[in-house]
Amino acid sequence: MYALERHDSILSSLRSTGRVAVADLAARLDVTTETIRRDLDALEQAGALQRVHGGAVVSGHTSVAELSVAEREGRSGPGKQAIARAAARLVPSTFVGSIALDAGTTTAAVAAELASWQPATVGTVLTVVTNAVPIAALLQHSPHIDLRLLGGRVRGLTSAAVGTATVEQIAALRPDIAFVGTNGLSAGFGLSTPDELEGAVKTAYVRAARRVVAVADSSKQGEEALMRFARLDEIDTVVTDAPPAADLAEALASADVEVIVA
Repeated sequence: MYALERHDSILSSLRSTGRVAVADLAARLDVTTETIRRDLDALEQAGALQRVHGGAVVSGHTSVAELSVAEREGRSGPGKQAIARAAARLVPSTFVGSIALDAGTTTAAVAAELASWQPATVGTVLTVVTNAVPIAALLQHSPHIDLRLLGGRVRGLTSAAVGTATVEQIAALRPDIAFVGTNGLSAGFGLSTPDELEGAVKTAYVRAARRVVAVADSSKQGEEALMRFARLDEIDTVVTDAPPAADLAEALASADVEVIVA
């Protein structure tokens, strides 16, 4: 097989899966791993992909790469909706207490499910705390929700309040459940996000809540962004849309994390 044919095959696999491994490519294309590494080097020089340990990912898919809320809204739509429905079941009509909703499109999907929440007992309200402007907009007219919007500097990319003031407000709270989004969920690194300020807010939620529920679609499994905001043993539940790979499943089980596959 000529180099150009290999390059086309590598890029086709990358478009389909978002990540390729040197060993897998070598076996499939019947060449040496050294040949594949040279191919990946050439494609990286051309800006077609990004080299990582053991293989490559889509160009721009690095530890600091971050999409805006608008760019993420259309991604993994069915998976996020399934996750949202499963997560919302953790707040039944009989629930009495408070929840916190981190910023993000998956947590926004959870908020959309909770917008129609109704109590089993007349007069009961669900207290919801969030630092996300879009989530507050989703819940502001819900008759059975007592909405608390945290202050801080609103970060345009995520429409979320961040900074010292936001973290201090969260530290003064003790929500019963915190629903936290993540850009990466891996066996070795835990939960991570590209931005330091977003990470500080997420860490504050994790430390403040009585129960921490991470909501993450399958594209986040095995990924590692720049800033770790929680170890696996610091969360209680993961709600996702596909069973984790063996290494992640084992790590979650060792950390005594409940896994709910929507």
